[in-house]
Amino acid sequence: MIFNNLPGNVRGTIFALAAAAMFTVVTALVKLAATDYHVAQILLFRQAVMLIFLLPLLLKHFPQSLITKRPGLHVLRLSGALAALTLSFTAVAYLPLATAISFSFTKTLFVTIFAAIFLGEAVGWRRVFAIVVGFFGMLIMLRPDAGSAISYYAIIAIAAAAGAATAVTCVRALTSTESTVTLLSYQAIFVGLLVAIPSFFVWQTPDTTGLLILIAIGAVSVVAQWLGVQAYRAGEVSVVTGMEYTKLIYASLIGIFIFSEWPDSKTLIGAAVIISASAFTIWRETKVGKPKKAAQ
Repeated sequence: MIFNNLPGNVRGTIFALAAAAMFTVVTALVKLAATDYHVAQILLFRQAVMLIFLLPLLLKHFPQSLITKRPGLHVLRLSGALAALTLSFTAVAYLPLATAISFSFTKTLFVTIFAAIFLGEAVGWRRVFAIVVGFFGMLIMLRPDAGSAISYYAIIAIAAAAGAATAVTCVRALTSTESTVTLLSYQAIFVGLLVAIPSFFVWQTPDTTGLLILIAIGAVSVVAQWLGVQAYRAGEVSVVTGMEYTKLIYASLIGIFIFSEWPDSKTLIGAAVIISASAFTIWRETKVGKPKKAAQ
């Protein structure tokens, strides 16, 4: 097959571009669903559909997959993941799509900070400078009029990025002792159970169109995650991760043509600064990591 004969980084780039597009489509679907349904209900449908796809794998390893010596770290990871999903869905519902996506890029900066504090990973002056620059870009996007609605939901978007970084940092620590199936099991089962409680109080029975959108959110999420896994299997981390920033292009196009949202200059300038800082951080981590792997 011609595709399989392509260089790994080329295949990884193609998979990563497709994954970024699918993740952006999920975000757009969430924005559509949020006009009629509560964020908790949207998240419940997402988790339910993803659980159905993962069920054969989870049942095969159940209940051994739930055995862990680090329950506290799993609780922290799930808390971060739940906060990230809930807050990001809320931000998407009220912010322009491109703006919400741009704030999500600060996750890389938070991961670097948390990994240094909690995992003891070394952070040189170059990455510290990149973090400062990245957060300066974030301030540009926040705008000086802090009392405005866009600033309020922007803070929610930033909190979502911090929650996602918390989950990622926990996964980094857990991978040394936990299997992939265990990590998937806790994410798939317990996030759904936790969000089911508030969903009961805000439930709105969906009509046919709404049901299709809610199911599509979960189904496209599965496709996006599969594409993301294939991307990292095929290509180098620095190359694949860099493609994540194409989400801003997809989000801008969807925002313009579907939601009539035109990204303003502050969003574009701030996003450019954040992307530059995050891309440098990823490149630096990859460069520093190569000598370590060679030494091993």
